[in-house]
Amino acid sequence: MLQSITAGSVGHIPSGLFIVAVQDESGQTIDGYLASWVQQVSFMPLMISLAIKPGRPAYDLIKAGKIFGVNIVGDHDKSFLKHFWKGYDPENNPFSSLDHFTGQNGGVILRQAKSALECRLMNSAQPGDHEVIFAEVLSSYVMSEEAKPMVHIRKSGADY
Repeated sequence: MLQSITAGSVGHIPSGLFIVAVQDESGQTIDGYLASWVQQVSFMPLMISLAIKPGRPAYDLIKAGKIFGVNIVGDHDKSFLKHFWKGYDPENNPFSSLDHFTGQNGGVILRQAKSALECRLMNSAQPGDHEVIFAEVLSSYVMSEEAKPMVHIRKSGADY
């Protein structure tokens, strides 16, 4: 009983929702995933941390050092999230229909996001079943000044 109560309480920790996206070397294929664990970890240099499970979309490209976008979901437009809740079939890549652009450093930026960061892997650690990526923020974009970042609460800390 204590385990389920503990997992339930961990699920009550609020987080944002983010679409992390990266392009391959050719710039033709974009891969990405829905993230709910992103935090600022340093002021100098400006850095964030994010969790990713090895094997998830974008993992290999981020680990290879490709610049990636962290798109912050706002409360103004959540319609693009449906592509990422359960993952997607690579044959039906959602980026082919989502309005996006390549940022000044090569990150994938979604126009529907509230704002976005372009980041580069600096370090990582694997304390459990997810890897924690530490990334330097290279640039940022604000698409909707008025929108508030979306807040997500899970039913349980035992799964997504």
